[in-house]
Amino acid sequence: MNRRIALRHLALISGGLALIPSCDFSSDDILVAYENLKVTNSQKQLLGQISNTIIPSGELKGALDLEVPDFILVMVNDCMKKEDQELFTQGLAAFPAYAKNTGGAKFEKLGAKEKEDLIQSGLSLEGEENKAVSYFLNTTKRFTMQGYMASEYIQTEIIPYSLIPGTYNGAALISDTQKPRING
Repeated sequence: MNRRIALRHLALISGGLALIPSCDFSSDDILVAYENLKVTNSQKQLLGQISNTIIPSGELKGALDLEVPDFILVMVNDCMKKEDQELFTQGLAAFPAYAKNTGGAKFEKLGAKEKEDLIQSGLSLEGEENKAVSYFLNTTKRFTMQGYMASEYIQTEIIPYSLIPGTYNGAALISDTQKPRING
């Protein structure tokens, strides 16, 4: 083997090894899909747990089943002003500490009733230090309800939506077993 080629390969390998400590191999990378937000995968999971606490699954599908956290992040990323996006991400980052201080444990480890009480108390927080958490929870609640009601599951199976109203039948009886029709 040629000595020049061997030295070149050795230089490339040692240069690569020198760069490895500066690389971040953490599994909690920032999600690329949301350009304006710096949201990690664990924060998205936390958002899913919060939205699932607001609308839990039961007889009907819950918010997490309908992928409402993705809707929330898209709405914040695409439809809100830069200042509001920053306040939302600050509240999302500060929420685990708020949950630990108020609830006594991580949000994931709390029971259903404790999670509901924590979110309910967080919606009405006052003061400059809690402004971001309160804004985050209020925005999450609003977009959770909006995303849930606008989902395909609700619009097709629970409250069927018809774009064009049908014919008028004034003699039809309304019963509790019929699904209501919403015309747009």
